[in-house]
Amino acid sequence: MQANELWKLYASGESTVQAVKGVNVTIGEGEMIAIMGPSGCGKTTLLNVLSGIDEPTAGEVTIDEKSLFAVSDNERSRMRAEYLGFIFQDFNLLPVLSAVENVELPLLLLGKPANEARNTALDALKAVGLGERSGHRPSELSGGQQQRVAIARAIVHNPSVVLCDEPTGNLDSATSASVMELLKSINKKMGTTFLLVTHDSEVAKQCNRILHMDDGEIISDQRGDEEE
Repeated sequence: MQANELWKLYASGESTVQAVKGVNVTIGEGEMIAIMGPSGCGKTTLLNVLSGIDEPTAGEVTIDEKSLFAVSDNERSRMRAEYLGFIFQDFNLLPVLSAVENVELPLLLLGKPANEARNTALDALKAVGLGERSGHRPSELSGGQQQRVAIARAIVHNPSVVLCDEPTGNLDSATSASVMELLKSINKKMGTTFLLVTHDSEVAKQCNRILHMDDGEIISDQRGDEEE
């Protein structure tokens, strides 16, 4: 994934808010990257533009060398479904569906046969340690277990990049640590690329690259081997 001269402007009364200002960033295959910065610095806006949720005012996002915004809405939706996975602070699981039904949804939306989708979803749940909870609904699971279901849903279709918005924000410290260990394990074993927005410096330290944002700009790009 690559962003070139990315801008996102919002009208606020008679003024214009520059939420993202001329961002250039390349997210390499297999990287695990944290985006940090003070509240209101533009990190969530940047994540939303990179994911195709919001359109940029100017600039371009490419995924596997394909432009995300120089296509129709339907094609953009297809690209998001195929190339991207999403993990949210609030889990965003459908409460009326079981764990396995939540996880298989991305595959069904991509047109996979029902049996194949179910078996792949069960494998993904086993990979996150919830094979025995596949029939449970979200209300029957702890917060940490719900986030593991969300992680399984995000990786089930082998996306190019998984975008995470405060993935440990609603979890206690012990559960947060467990979730981060799982993400790191998936990153190493499967080569899954993760981009995480976080306020938690302990979470960021576990990534191999940290992007610091302020006032809509990336002000530093720190590699893991530079963190000492």
